[in-house]
Amino acid sequence: MKRHLKSYDFSLLFAPIALIAFGTVMIYSASMVYGPVRFGVPSDHFLMKQIQWFSIGLVLMIGASLVPYRHWQRLAKLSVLLMVTLLAGLFVFGTEVNNAVSWYNFGFMNFQPAEFVKIGLIIYLSAVYAKKQRYIGDFTKAVVPPLILTSLILAMIVLQPDIGSAAIIGLIASVLIMTSGIHWKHILILVAVTVGLILIGSTQMVTDERLERFSGAYQPFESPDQDGYHLIQSYVAIGTGGLLGEGIGQGVQKLGYLPEPHTDFIMAVIAEELGFIGVAITIGLMALIVLRGLYISSKCRDAFGALLAIGISSMIAIQAMINLGAMSGLLPITGVTLPFISYGGSSLLILMVAVGILNNIARTVKIKEQEGEEAPVEKAQSKQTYMNNRGVRSWQN
Repeated sequence: MKRHLKSYDFSLLFAPIALIAFGTVMIYSASMVYGPVRFGVPSDHFLMKQIQWFSIGLVLMIGASLVPYRHWQRLAKLSVLLMVTLLAGLFVFGTEVNNAVSWYNFGFMNFQPAEFVKIGLIIYLSAVYAKKQRYIGDFTKAVVPPLILTSLILAMIVLQPDIGSAAIIGLIASVLIMTSGIHWKHILILVAVTVGLILIGSTQMVTDERLERFSGAYQPFESPDQDGYHLIQSYVAIGTGGLLGEGIGQGVQKLGYLPEPHTDFIMAVIAEELGFIGVAITIGLMALIVLRGLYISSKCRDAFGALLAIGISSMIAIQAMINLGAMSGLLPITGVTLPFISYGGSSLLILMVAVGILNNIARTVKIKEQEGEEAPVEKAQSKQTYMNNRGVRSWQN
């Protein structure tokens, strides 16, 4: 027991729990008026729901940290089956939310399959590219087959249409592909093909609503009462907060001015009530998780673990950057929530499971280092091949 406790990466326990606890407080602050006025629910409705998800997620996170991460490699094919089944089922049983049929409504909860796809695709791509390390230079044999499945999954999400989730999942897949060890010339080919497909697809899917999101992001003051309203209210919240903020619960923009204050724009509420200091601490804790994950990846002894850690870290980083970009006007508003902070059950549970898996990778690395054991020959060779493919000539045990 003592050995297990010593092996935990406590930064990967403290940072997520601190973020979620803080986020729960801010969800209450953001929704205590918004909830009753907008949805007719009690002022503590979203608070109690988030506490429930937090409690379930904590059990799942600890459980995932105890399961040897290599077991997930065996579930790669099952994850593919679940991803395709869940996404296909939306076209028959899905519920429309914000003009996208991207949710299942089970009565007692709503579930968004795209959240599961994020971690499912990370497991699948990590397992596939780890297995193909010996011939990763063969573009047709090693690189293309996983891309076909990834493209199918992205197409199913785009057709919902859920462009925000598709963008996140596509970027996560891109990070995993680029760090898998494939040749740079193959990366350039994929970039060119991707850009071409995006250009072709954008001509087919451009609507007035999506164009308004771009104009609202980059020219908000030209239509302050329409397209630019959301971003302008976010600017007001950020500007009002200053260095130290107005104090928790004292924000004004959440009182009917700022849209979705407990989900998409919760960082604007944090900026208004806790100022630059609150925003900096929040981003700092997220950065700690991401950087710790990348460090763990560099120390992991096999390709699957290394890619899995990279995928989880990139998932958190990409989602946070898209949310913060929308809140600050750097990116169009896509409805992407802030990891660990925003209200949402399916998102929170998946994030906590992902961090639990990351902690297990960290525990495995630490135990091996403490015991001074040599990696098994086949694992060592797999890792050496993987690092060589990435352009690293040697690695240390």
